[in-house]
Amino acid sequence: MRDQVSAAGSSGEVYPARSATLGFVEPEPLAPGSIAPSVPRIDFSDGPTVLFFYKVTCPVCQMAAAPASRFEQGYPGRIRGIGQDPEEKLADFDRTYGLGFPGIADLPPYEVSDAYGIRAVPTTFLVDTDGSIRDVVESWDRDGLNRLSKELASLLGAEMAMISEASDGLPPFRPG
Repeated sequence: MRDQVSAAGSSGEVYPARSATLGFVEPEPLAPGSIAPSVPRIDFSDGPTVLFFYKVTCPVCQMAAAPASRFEQGYPGRIRGIGQDPEEKLADFDRTYGLGFPGIADLPPYEVSDAYGIRAVPTTFLVDTDGSIRDVVESWDRDGLNRLSKELASLLGAEMAMISEASDGLPPFRPG
């Protein structure tokens, strides 16, 4: 649900604000077993796909970018970013933080993010070939992302790519 109030981004762009209306229930992210809504330029029938929802101004997304790139390194072509910013800002984010995989812009009114029930970024989904959601991880969650990577490796018959380890200096969890 959107309100009339808007928020200005760091470059002056205006985004609709979410309403805090009494009785409004914040959406839950789609749960494992749900059917994933379609995403422009992504065909889930091509194989299991990781969707990484992010925003370029989000500090947790900035921290998670390099570890998220390990999905692309370990499973080439299996991850796509859904960025809540214009394409040119997504490209700058990739260059600055080393994302290393394609980003698709999801601009206001954030139809793709809303369809997936995104309430915090980063949020990461594993979608199987039949379009079913196999796993979802909200925020930066080392154990959750490693679990998702293990599930993807199993689906692909590949060796698991470690996304984050305690030795990388990142916290085990950080809310988005």
